[in-house]
Amino acid sequence: MNLIGVYLSFFMLFAIGIGFLWVIKLEYYLGAQIWKGVLVFGLLLSAGSLFMPTFVSSAVVGIFGGSVVWGATELPDQAERVQKGHFPTNPNRSGQSPGEEESA
Repeated sequence: MNLIGVYLSFFMLFAIGIGFLWVIKLEYYLGAQIWKGVLVFGLLLSAGSLFMPTFVSSAVVGIFGGSVVWGATELPDQAERVQKGHFPTNPNRSGQSPGEEESA
């Protein structure tokens, strides 16, 4: 019996669950404006999975990279959820979120 697929599915669920948490924390502490850097990091992880020596390591790095890419696309949405009051705003962070534009 080959359980690799089952183990990888549990890892995928773990990576997605952790993704929810780090998106919330990253937006809280740094803001959503860093989403492009996070996207590049996720793409590099995904590309790095092509060079892993084993199937399992390649799958784990690829799944994690895909989760990071998805989280990067969620950062601007998280900023909108903060603006709507669904999540707390960090009072100590300077600067604006992308959705908060100054009125001229």
